Amino acid sequence: MSILRQDPTTKDWVIIATDRGKRPDDFQKTIVESTFATYDAECPFCPGQEHLTPPEIIRYPHGSHLDWRVRVVPNKYAAVGLNGKPYRKETGHFFREMGGVGHHEVIIETPQHHQSLSRMTTNEVEAVLLACHERYCALKQDPQVKSIVLFKNHGERAGTSLIHPHSQIVGTPVAPLLVRKKYEVAMSHFDDTGRCLYRDLVDEERLAKVRVLFESTRFVVFHPFASRVPFETWIAPKYEEPAFGHVEHRHLAELADVLRRTLKALDDALGNPDFNYIIHSAPPEDDTKHYFLWHIQILPRLTTIAGFELGSGIFINTILPEDAAAHMKNYLQ
Repeated sequence: MSILRQDPTTKDWVIIATDRGKRPDDFQKTIVESTFATYDAECPFCPGQEHLTPPEIIRYPHGSHLDWRVRVVPNKYAAVGLNGKPYRKETGHFFREMGGVGHHEVIIETPQHHQSLSRMTTNEVEAVLLACHERYCALKQDPQVKSIVLFKNHGERAGTSLIHPHSQIVGTPVAPLLVRKKYEVAMSHFDDTGRCLYRDLVDEERLAKVRVLFESTRFVVFHPFASRVPFETWIAPKYEEPAFGHVEHRHLAELADVLRRTLKALDDALGNPDFNYIIHSAPPEDDTKHYFLWHIQILPRLTTIAGFELGSGIFINTILPEDAAAHMKNYLQ
């Protein structure tokens, strides 16, 4: 029999329908190793093809025969751009629009064409996170930016258009409804209790133990109680820190190791699944208030969102997060 669980951070409901699902092992797909090329002469993100991207914003030198290890460039096909002002106007008395002003950048994570964060060294992942952190802090200085979203699409089902490993950062002139909703729920919890909702959530997950995969000194990795999709995974700090931009550089190495180990376990357990990950952070104007806790949400794309989810907003998950966590622990190193 299915059960419904409520996500305490959004108040949304999730259906856990295990009768519709598979055994954890059945989610694994076959990896075709022959496709793991290190270079593609037509890829705009590969070394030697730098002229195919807009002028770079950041270049971290590699220290070897390669010229770089991480580059950041403006997105050639940006969702929002630098030109204009975010002035709102209405057509008639009802339809509202504004200029698509903002920042949309690409973090090219490695010179190797078919590499992945899970197979990189901790130092290489740290360089990626350092570039993300640097650009987050830079975009935060733009007074027109009201929301910053850092994300990675891995695989065709996750929406990527280029195989070469990359992530993206987008700064928009409005705070999206989902961001506002999560923040408003967190504010309400703080008003009621005087505590951070996400700190309470992390503490409760650590106390329950059954969904926790592992912990480091400063971070905890777990499948959330009301996971939206099979093997949804969160990485969260154990301490109060509303925004990703507040992470000290000296702690990025630990975060890099935690992220690499988590993605490696998902790779091994599920066979290099397509996935999205998002770094959630408090809105720039409120990132000193301890209502929120920044965190990384990893969403494997193992199932298809269909009509019921689109029509109701209620996700259907086919595996209990407790069962997913027990399975995942077999693949942690």
